[in-house]
Amino acid sequence: MLVNIWTSFFLVTTAGAGDKLKPGRRPQGLRPITMAVGLQELSKRYLEILMTTEFTHLNLHPALVQTVSDLGYSSPTDVQARVIPLMMSGRDIIAQSQTGTGKTAAFALPILHILADIGAFGHVQALVLTPTRELAIQVANAIEEYARGLGVRIMSVYGGQHYGSSKRRIREGVDVIVGTPGRLQDLMRQDIIDLSTVHTVVLDEADEMLSMGFIEDIENILRETPAQRQTTLFSATIPNPIRRLADKYMQSPESITIDRKQLTVSTIEQRYYMVNESDKLAALTRLFEFEEITSAVIFTRTRAASADLANELIQRGFPAEALNGDLPQEARLLVMNRFREGKLQVMVATDVAARGLDIDDISHVFNFDLPNDPEIYVHRIGRTGRAGKDGIAISLVTPAERRRLSRIEGLTRHPVKQAHIPTEDEILERRERQLIEKMEIWLGRGRGKREREIVEMLAENGHDPVSIATAALKLARMEERQRPIEAISEVRLPNPRYSNSRRSERKSPYDRKGREKKFDKAGPPRDYGTRDASHEDGMVRLSLSRGRNHGVKPAEVVGAIASQANIPGAVIGKILIRDQHTLVDVPEVFVSRVLGQTGAYKFRDQQFVTIEKA
Repeated sequence: MLVNIWTSFFLVTTAGAGDKLKPGRRPQGLRPITMAVGLQELSKRYLEILMTTEFTHLNLHPALVQTVSDLGYSSPTDVQARVIPLMMSGRDIIAQSQTGTGKTAAFALPILHILADIGAFGHVQALVLTPTRELAIQVANAIEEYARGLGVRIMSVYGGQHYGSSKRRIREGVDVIVGTPGRLQDLMRQDIIDLSTVHTVVLDEADEMLSMGFIEDIENILRETPAQRQTTLFSATIPNPIRRLADKYMQSPESITIDRKQLTVSTIEQRYYMVNESDKLAALTRLFEFEEITSAVIFTRTRAASADLANELIQRGFPAEALNGDLPQEARLLVMNRFREGKLQVMVATDVAARGLDIDDISHVFNFDLPNDPEIYVHRIGRTGRAGKDGIAISLVTPAERRRLSRIEGLTRHPVKQAHIPTEDEILERRERQLIEKMEIWLGRGRGKREREIVEMLAENGHDPVSIATAALKLARMEERQRPIEAISEVRLPNPRYSNSRRSERKSPYDRKGREKKFDKAGPPRDYGTRDASHEDGMVRLSLSRGRNHGVKPAEVVGAIASQANIPGAVIGKILIRDQHTLVDVPEVFVSRVLGQTGAYKFRDQQFVTIEKA
């Protein structure tokens, strides 16, 4: 019996995981055409398919049609089919569309079409305003994907960037700028950027910019652009302040509304794990040990992050490959085909690069970075749970992303369950259980003739059979050294009694329906506390070197900190505006991020604001 046991140990040490080649799938969507159909009829049907499923009928530049085809687009979404022709005709547009419906391509492709025709001149011709730094980066990356080969230069601008590098890039020549209102105004005040040559302006997620207090900034920016520009506005809702903005700065805009499609997530088990940003990799590797993964797609926000994460997983003993726009087209197709055929188990991808990935056997989708757009989340997790099979969608959520998660739940009308990351003891127990299961499989097979001979030889040389089995077990477990169980720090959340909705409503100059709040002659309420130290658990009180005598307002404080430190405005707590300085409560988990942006905070009088602990 002992000889059989240690023989199995030897088999476990030498047996690989094995790549199971999955049979290829026939392309879906086209029904077979019988031989009875003549060549003329076949050509006619093929032409009809092209005209109804591809972008050719939108009259886009051929290079753009080829690019979207390479990226896996099969047909334009509703918003793309309606917005692209209008923008190409020069019309102003108000598009009421949910996020994640393909609206980035809807405005990016017409912009690039015009630049491809008239040429890229190296000065700013198109401007896209977004509410957050993350969205600015995401949109800029997407436009770069669509623009490859056209020679168009795209740049994102947002709080925290070094002014010198921004100035240098703009001086070298930029055709399209994607940025947040606060940082864009800073560049305008310092005469780093000139918007007099802009012919197209896009306001992306206008209602979010409204809620963050950016409407005045947007108006300042629009006044610096030519009056005859083309303006396209995207917003999930159209409150009264957005209507007034459109009436004032847009010319006879065409209004379109894109109905939300039915979302199906019933076959997908959705879970999220609350972690600190620095612990995401540690959490992911623990989950990899605990989940029964047959094939998985991990989504990251940027191309660089996808490559870095794939390398980190490989170093920890989890083979993975990245799929992103930095790869040549042939390499991307190779990675995608290896994944389809089951030769690759884990793929780390960006949203744009993963388009066209149509596979029914993906067991897990991981959101390493939670997307800004709720419907992008739906598109991501929709890659699992197909063909009647169950799927699992796992999201790693930081405290700063709780509001984003709530928006996702509101869109899907399906709760995402919070789960707990496996502990070190649980992982060690699972490792041992898996090893025992492998041993029992090999013992049951009764194979391993050569390994048995080695055991018998070692026993004849005087080694105890139990010691031989112990040594074999040690060899079998050596691979675990490649997978260290990394520590995970405790997550500290802001005080829950100050809900997002209450804080957001208190800071915004608009109510929930988008109407301007009414205040008495003294102006909006300013004092929300009286002590230099915050009395709320989990909050730290900071001091800003501007106050009532400088005209500081609560909404301005929230907007500056939220946009330039890249934290949700809704998590900012009490604000006390005094004559010469302002006190503001910030969750402890964000303090280092806020203080780390010292030198980046500027108010409308162009004076830098110092922020430090009170």
